[in-house]
Amino acid sequence: MLLFTNHVFQALDEQVARLNPASVVVLTDSNTVECVLPQLQSQSEAVAAARVITVAPGDANKNIDTVNHIWKELSSCGATRNTLLLNVGGGVVTDMGGFAAATFKRGIRFINLPTTLLAAVDASVGGKNGINFYGLKNEIGTFREPEATIISTEFFRTLTSAQLLEGYAEMLKHALISSEEMTSRLLAYDITEYRDDTLLDLLRESVAVKEKYVTADPLDTGARHALNFGHTFAHAFESLAMQRQSPLSHGYAVAFGMVAAMILSHLELKCPTDWLNRYAAYVKARYGTFAFTCKDVPVLIDFMRHDKKNEAIGAISFVLLEKPGVPVINHPVADANIPAALDLYLDMMA
Repeated sequence: MLLFTNHVFQALDEQVARLNPASVVVLTDSNTVECVLPQLQSQSEAVAAARVITVAPGDANKNIDTVNHIWKELSSCGATRNTLLLNVGGGVVTDMGGFAAATFKRGIRFINLPTTLLAAVDASVGGKNGINFYGLKNEIGTFREPEATIISTEFFRTLTSAQLLEGYAEMLKHALISSEEMTSRLLAYDITEYRDDTLLDLLRESVAVKEKYVTADPLDTGARHALNFGHTFAHAFESLAMQRQSPLSHGYAVAFGMVAAMILSHLELKCPTDWLNRYAAYVKARYGTFAFTCKDVPVLIDFMRHDKKNEAIGAISFVLLEKPGVPVINHPVADANIPAALDLYLDMMA
């Protein structure tokens, strides 16, 4: 169930009452504990009475050690299969909390309350939950839908411009695989100066794009692959950044990854250069660039070969665009065009 509302406290208590759990446990991170949890505890009866599990923030902590901590805390507070887990936070919390809930006692119910734009538009929608493993993004995970996801702009005032841009990258992705009109509109919108009502409408439109693909392909075996546009490059960039011990946020990685994917789309499918140049200029002006060298190209390609979306051993699966609104999934790519796309990325984004 997806709920779009800025009456978030009332909506949350109504959903908890509907589910009537034996107990409620809140999972959050140390940032959200300071910025969001006090407001929730003062205005939501369900949160005020709940046990709180706090984890360290950041993608570097989205791992089995942190999940082990969550499981231990659930056990220590006597959680049963009728316990409800409230995942309150960004994409790391909703991804990891969903995975912990899906596996604890073979599955307990959970609600996602995303507090970042990135989590609202991407991580808390679609039933994918997971953790990083062995230096690879989301290598271990489950498919399990939350009982409800409550999407609101209520907590976005605590976000920096960089954090808003992280989430906006996924909204741009939804636009790029949806239509030229939506792409033009979002490239002209200033997310750092958003209005609550306008942004909630844009979120509803953006999430509807994802929901269309999720409904058609809930287990991600075909059409839903379109939602991975830019992510093969993005996950490789994130993995390289983790290897350097200088993590790159997922949203920024997606923004950069879609530049590389549009370059590859031009090389393979003649995606119009005006759209490529327009999008690349937008990213460079607002997100900067991800720095790597020609020596890193083989490493990046090796990371791509380990991407979980690949189906044939040694082959790399890409989602490309003929133009905005016309995605092409599982497109076979000429071997020489992958390093060529990365080299062109370095030239365009320098």
